[in-house]
Amino acid sequence: MSFDIYNALIDKIKDKDCAVLGLGVSNMPLVRLLLSFGVLRSLTVYDKKGLEELGEGAMELEREGVRFVKGFDEIEGDILFRSPGIRPDIVGVANALKRGAVLDSEIEELLSLSPAKTFAVTGSDGKTTTTTLCGKFLEAEGGVSTFVGGNIGTPLIDRCAEMKTGDNLVLELSSFQLTGLLHSPERVAITNLSENHLDWHTDMEEYLAAKKNIVCKDTKRVVLNAECVYTYEFGKELCRKGGREIIFFSSKRADIPELSTYGAALVCLVDGCICIKREGKTERLLELSDIKLPGIHNVENYMTAIALTYGFVSTETYSAVAREFFGVDHRLQLIRTLDGVDFYNSSIDSSPARTAAALSALGSRDIVAICGGYDKNLDYAPLANALCKSVRTVVLTGATGPKIKAALLACELYAAEKPKILEAESFESAVSLAAKEGIAGGCVLLSPASASFDRFKNFVERGNYFVELVKKL
Repeated sequence: MSFDIYNALIDKIKDKDCAVLGLGVSNMPLVRLLLSFGVLRSLTVYDKKGLEELGEGAMELEREGVRFVKGFDEIEGDILFRSPGIRPDIVGVANALKRGAVLDSEIEELLSLSPAKTFAVTGSDGKTTTTTLCGKFLEAEGGVSTFVGGNIGTPLIDRCAEMKTGDNLVLELSSFQLTGLLHSPERVAITNLSENHLDWHTDMEEYLAAKKNIVCKDTKRVVLNAECVYTYEFGKELCRKGGREIIFFSSKRADIPELSTYGAALVCLVDGCICIKREGKTERLLELSDIKLPGIHNVENYMTAIALTYGFVSTETYSAVAREFFGVDHRLQLIRTLDGVDFYNSSIDSSPARTAAALSALGSRDIVAICGGYDKNLDYAPLANALCKSVRTVVLTGATGPKIKAALLACELYAAEKPKILEAESFESAVSLAAKEGIAGGCVLLSPASASFDRFKNFVERGNYFVELVKKL
């Protein structure tokens, strides 16, 4: 493999002591890449787990000369590559920076080095589906290579050598990855913003600041949700500053006169079609009848992806992809129908807003919902409202089960047994109870409204286990 594209990174780390903070999914390829250059003085991996806990991959790295340290109390190194899950202000990092160390990350280097056109998506909900759609649109258009990764689960730093000018790089970016980021993709979208990850961020203000950090000096286009107060106000602020193309999207309004004063475009719905209104003209882009995914939130995902890729993708491509795309695993994924009951896996739903969207997508069907998981210090009052409106039975489990129950009992819409509340000590018993509650013509929905970390590594592991349990019923 030619290392020419990595020359700037090689020069940066040459004869330096480097530290990787958290091995994880994103940093394993980074460690191997740094080793392959052969210019480091030393490389140390700091992780909350010990070497044996990290497994054979880590042991192999140790045999190749990587040093492993458990914990982050005392960190040595000239350059620190931070894993997204590690706050940059923990004591060990703060002390290292005071000594003159430089903070870096896999995403920072990817954006700095890649010659490809860059597109990125962040937000509280809808990131993965929107990112996937962007990738499919650009890939289907053909002519160049398209790389999709980031928070969607695929680190790409080790694939920079494959990227050429004119190729496409599509990234899903979390607030963890955006914290402190100095480089920015050229075209970015913020799907929406609501309470999330308040177990990691100090408060909502810090969370919003991290999300807004996706817009940096390199950004040429910003796509924003006109129906979210945070993104709408941020968009107007960007309009006033000028220098960038701003596109809003709205699934509720076909016209927002205020936007014309800012020179912003609007992606909206007109006569059953996703259209863009810009410079006084309306252009039809995608008929809603072509979209196979249920729910208005998925229409909004399409609107975001279309706005982000507008000008790079033909309307024919939008239609062709929509007619063949039936969704991403763990997002309202139909697993099976048993005795007339549909079982849906929506393990990705790690916030109340996501669960509310999933319930809305299922419409007036009889719903038994499984909720609960790791506590991100979120407000569950909005979830209680959604459950009272849409669900016949809710099965609660995990660390947030008691909080969701308390929110339900305090909800003005709650009446005795409406919804029926069942509590399960284990995930397995929650699935069993929900299955028994299901009725023909209705559905059982796993939509936790909580993260997975009280029991599972991530939402994928949780969703896969749900699928396994459902298939055994």
